[in-house]
Amino acid sequence: MKRAIYPGSFDPVTLGHLDIIKRSAKIVDELVVGVLNNNLKTPLFSVENRVKMLNEVVKDIPNVKVMAFEGLLVDFAKKLDAKIIVRGLRAVTDFEYELQMSQTNMVLDNEIDTIFFTTSLEYAYLSSSTVKEAAYYGADISRFVPESVIPQVFEKLKEKEKKNE
Repeated sequence: MKRAIYPGSFDPVTLGHLDIIKRSAKIVDELVVGVLNNNLKTPLFSVENRVKMLNEVVKDIPNVKVMAFEGLLVDFAKKLDAKIIVRGLRAVTDFEYELQMSQTNMVLDNEIDTIFFTTSLEYAYLSSSTVKEAAYYGADISRFVPESVIPQVFEKLKEKEKKNE
């Protein structure tokens, strides 16, 4: 079985992420969307919420599973017997970082390869940070995230604002 992992924080999942998920799911038997629980970052959503959101938006893609993980990506890949890591590239700056990560992963485990997908042009500007900033100022984010995610983003931002008062 050809199994790949598409890792990320997905805080929140965007239409750009979903585009990469759909395209990469077509070339593997199973795609695991790995939701990173990164202790160095303070995400808007808990890892459980991010997994739940992703499960909702990928429910119609039969060969996609969503799982949380922490630690090294190569360790997660070994645990799942995945030999492919999927990464999306929006710009040259992404490429420099992703190339370095890919090479580091290759040193850590030379049986794991990275496949890069260039982001579809309509999502080339899009990031989770952009979504959160636009939503913070009340902008329409319907062209950035799946419909089911929109109310969750605004609700979470309201909760955060109340805590900061």
